[in-house]
Amino acid sequence: MKMKFKITIVLLLTLLVSCGGDKNDKKKEKFSYQKNSTTEQTSKTKTEKIPASKKIDLTNKGVGPIQSITLTENINKKMAASGAEVYKKMCTACHRVDKKFIGPAPKGILKRRTPEWIMNMILDPEKMVKEDALAKELLWEFNGSPMINQGVTEKEARAILEYFRTLE
Repeated sequence: MKMKFKITIVLLLTLLVSCGGDKNDKKKEKFSYQKNSTTEQTSKTKTEKIPASKKIDLTNKGVGPIQSITLTENINKKMAASGAEVYKKMCTACHRVDKKFIGPAPKGILKRRTPEWIMNMILDPEKMVKEDALAKELLWEFNGSPMINQGVTEKEARAILEYFRTLE
């Protein structure tokens, strides 16, 4: 019985040694977590979309009755004061002078839009939103909140424009 036991152990040890393989083979088959480097580099180009309220378009005159306006170098203070009153009465429900609200802020508007575009937007916002691409973009930027036609006269719109000139 001891002899059978010794022979069995020797056979098992021989089997284990013979199945172990070569030590050099183990070195060749090491597993690695490192990624292979590629020579290709993927470049992601971000196309940053500028909101309509920040776009600069000093050529578009808009759609409406105002085709041309000549602004004097000096601001007409009396007209600007009148425009400030009209603005406070008719526009402050949706516009804040220097920050985005329901509608865009008028501060610096003359650096981004033509005087004709501004007046056409004040005088006939419905037509502008239907026919002017920039006005359509503004409508979408401001969650589809259309500018309400306040029935402002051309003289009042010109006064508001003069007031906007003081906000630069």
